[in-house]
Amino acid sequence: MSTQALSQPGLTLPAIPWLGEHGVAEKADSIGARIAQMRKDKGLTQKELAERLQVSQPVVSDYENDVIRIPADVIGRIAQVLEVTSDELLGLRSETRGRAGVKNRRLSRRLQAIDALPKRDQEALLRTIDAFISKTA
Repeated sequence: MSTQALSQPGLTLPAIPWLGEHGVAEKADSIGARIAQMRKDKGLTQKELAERLQVSQPVVSDYENDVIRIPADVIGRIAQVLEVTSDELLGLRSETRGRAGVKNRRLSRRLQAIDALPKRDQEALLRTIDAFISKTA
């Protein structure tokens, strides 16, 4: 298609779901934005994610800000660390797992620690939490 054809009035480029209206990736739905949000949901800092990926913190920042392209093998490692699928990370499929979406980092870390406890201890903690909540309700 020639440049003249593109400049004709009324001619618009088709919208592509994963690209913006004009074929440019939108920041809010970019892979970097999804990584940042999933990292925060997991209660991790950029530095902690970088350590787990064995890269520097500025590299993670560049990934999240879509400054540099993420190698395919790194996408797989990020997905493993964040406990999501590569499809979720790439925005090809919405989340299939029920996540609480805890925004409080301290609470999120506590929940991770509880998740690592033996089943018996988890049940005891849940009974305590249920009793506490029922008193305040």
